[in-house]
Amino acid sequence: MSALEIKKYPAKILRTACKSVSQVTKREKDIFGEMLFIMRYFEGVGLAAPQIGILEKLIVAEFEGAILKLADPAIISISGEDTMTEGCLSFSNDVAVPIKRATEVIIRGLDENNHPVEIKAKGILARVLQHEIDHLYGKLIIDYLPFFERLKFKVKIGR
Repeated sequence: MSALEIKKYPAKILRTACKSVSQVTKREKDIFGEMLFIMRYFEGVGLAAPQIGILEKLIVAEFEGAILKLADPAIISISGEDTMTEGCLSFSNDVAVPIKRATEVIIRGLDENNHPVEIKAKGILARVLQHEIDHLYGKLIIDYLPFFERLKFKVKIGR
């Protein structure tokens, strides 16, 4: 990865499910580092590997000083519910969608040292993790729009 680039909608890679990551090696650690750099450069709070053109289940997030680097993350428990407006680095700044998500989640995955971890997250961090995990399955914020709103959006951008 040489250029600072985030894949923008409607790039097909954003709709492609990612491959599982069975272990974190030096290669994945390097990707995590690149992802964190790109996420910060574009002033995001989370980033998923397909957003930079890599079809592997890797995400990074940074919130209130905590940095998370997760391989093969999976949501194993959710609770609560809240609706907030979300944007995404893969869309222009004027795209914001109200999305109902769990307010608390438990995520399992591998950390950057290849250790199994279980993370309990609440509030904004729980939302960020759910958003990034959506990316790993080709799900985007516009998928939360009602059908006719989604059609209007696609017509607006010519897709």
